[in-house]
Amino acid sequence: MNWLAIDHLSLARGDIRIINDISLGLSARRTVVLGPNGAGKSTLLRLVHGLLRPSSGTLDWPQPLSQAMVFQKPVLLRATALDNVAYGLKLKGLRLADCVRQAREALARVDLMHLAERPARLLSGGEQQRVALARAWALAPQLLILDEPTASLDPASTREVERIINDIAASGAHILMTTHNLGQARRLAEEIVFVAGGRIAEQTPVAEFFNLPRSVVAQHFLEEEIP
Repeated sequence: MNWLAIDHLSLARGDIRIINDISLGLSARRTVVLGPNGAGKSTLLRLVHGLLRPSSGTLDWPQPLSQAMVFQKPVLLRATALDNVAYGLKLKGLRLADCVRQAREALARVDLMHLAERPARLLSGGEQQRVALARAWALAPQLLILDEPTASLDPASTREVERIINDIAASGAHILMTTHNLGQARRLAEEIVFVAGGRIAEQTPVAEFFNLPRSVVAQHFLEEEIP
């Protein structure tokens, strides 16, 4: 059963269609959106999250899912790591003591309790991304949307972020993400949605996509990216 059905979705900026008449059903637990630069991947994720409004088309949620989104560059407050994680819980109306307790639990899950009182913006890039993931995880989202979450991270930080994503998925959340890291897509995805020119070129189980992509544009993409 699809948890999201997208029907003839488009987003235009002037005469340019960034997203062009996309129809798509999402049912997998972990979907990775791939495609060349400028294909519309990040825009599609922002439309799903509601940060952008489509020019036309609809997004149908059979059962509305609570969502959280983590960006390539973490959006952090000028506050401690703990306060950053607690902030989202405060917005939900939790008591202060519950905010602090749940924020500490979330930081512990991403192995950052020892940095709880450090200013979040002074942490390393990998640590900042883990704070952002902890803040999202603390909200117990049913859908976690990730836009290039490891694009600027070193291999060790990337592995740690992937571990956290796997743990969040294991807790029951759906994962929808973009990445330019094809190895990461292989490791994390159940299915691949390949976007080119603002359109869906194919939607394929991950093993099938990397072994025998259906679309010519995806075949060319993989030939260029994987020598």
